[in-house]
Amino acid sequence: MAKFCSNCGSELQENQDVCLKCGMAVKKEKNVIPGAKSKIAAGLLGIFLGAFGVHNFYLGYNGKAVAQLLLTVLSCGILSFVSGIWGLIEGIMILAGNINTDANGNRLSD
Repeated sequence: MAKFCSNCGSELQENQDVCLKCGMAVKKEKNVIPGAKSKIAAGLLGIFLGAFGVHNFYLGYNGKAVAQLLLTVLSCGILSFVSGIWGLIEGIMILAGNINTDANGNRLSD
């Protein structure tokens, strides 16, 4: 697969770090996985909306998400602190990297 200079458009070799035509440094592309869920978004959802299981819905863990939601809603908020602490801990674990995949086994992006 051919790569091209973002400055002048000339074709680049695979291992080339500098464009030979214009002298511009070649940008190294990150290994981006299309459709990957964000680790930061999932962690913050867990910390702030964890009592409702929003972070688990986001990551595709629907069983855990429904359990957290039902625990909060069916108790009329009386037991929301339980699922809130549960969500807070999972949010911190996501941001710390202990939980680093979604329900399909795809790695979370940074």
